[in-house]
Amino acid sequence: MENMENGAAHGAARPKASSCDSCGDSSCSAARRDLNESDQDFQERRALQSRLCRIGHKIMVMSGKGGVGKSTVAVNLAMGLMLAGKKVGLLDVDIHGPSVPTMLGLEGASIEQGPDGLLPVELGHLKVMSMGFLLRNPDDAVIWRGPVKGGVIKQFLKDVAWGDLDYLIIDAPPGTGDEPLSICQLINPIDGAVVVTTPQRVAAMDVRKSITFCAQVGMEVLGVVENMSGFVCPKCGEVTHILRSGGGKRMADDMGVPFLGSIPIDPTVAEAGDLGQAFVLHHASSPTAEIMRSVVAPLLNLPTRGQGA
Repeated sequence: MENMENGAAHGAARPKASSCDSCGDSSCSAARRDLNESDQDFQERRALQSRLCRIGHKIMVMSGKGGVGKSTVAVNLAMGLMLAGKKVGLLDVDIHGPSVPTMLGLEGASIEQGPDGLLPVELGHLKVMSMGFLLRNPDDAVIWRGPVKGGVIKQFLKDVAWGDLDYLIIDAPPGTGDEPLSICQLINPIDGAVVVTTPQRVAAMDVRKSITFCAQVGMEVLGVVENMSGFVCPKCGEVTHILRSGGGKRMADDMGVPFLGSIPIDPTVAEAGDLGQAFVLHHASSPTAEIMRSVVAPLLNLPTRGQGA
């Protein structure tokens, strides 16, 4: 992990900066050097853009607070898009608490160096990158300050051989701190954010801050997902509203952003995550999986950008 802090994952050689000619757009900002930009910064920006222009849509999944099931939503959004026939990447930028490898049954997987950069772990047609793949021990704590985290996130985008993708889903940690800000600064344009909340008022209040963050950085809110909206009885299927329901919908309406849907508390969802199984894939016939697919559906109609779509 020390090597990653210095700019390389476990001593892997850094890939050569590629020329930014994959989009063929002469008006692309990476085609020319900015005023007072050094040669190194210019080449790094071109290398980053050469990756990003091969990705059709970039979507960040964020939340105002922890414990709302954001990573569960991100994993199932990515898998739902893959099941719809799309080429998808899933980038876990929760540096301190990477949970995507566990949720997809990829614990113990490692990152290798390929001829064009670091190779993401593949699961079917889904490409996955996470800090969890770079830890020597899963119990290791990552104790890094903001600038180092920003550098690692830049590596995840610039030095990983994502290839041609229709969608890159980015699972950001809770809040509006270094990681989501780094993503917004590095990816321009970014399609927008899917914001996850739970029904209770305290969660909805924190989500308002996430929506305000999006407005301040000029990022569109693609929609709000209300997770844990009612409890599905595993025996009879009846839904009981343990928490106040509808808070996410009311908040979305109040702030003028789309509402994508309400996902109930289904014990099978938590069980699937613990077993390393994407719920929407392994329980595709369940009513909850159908709800998840309905959340994915609007993302399939986003305007096409870049070459990856």
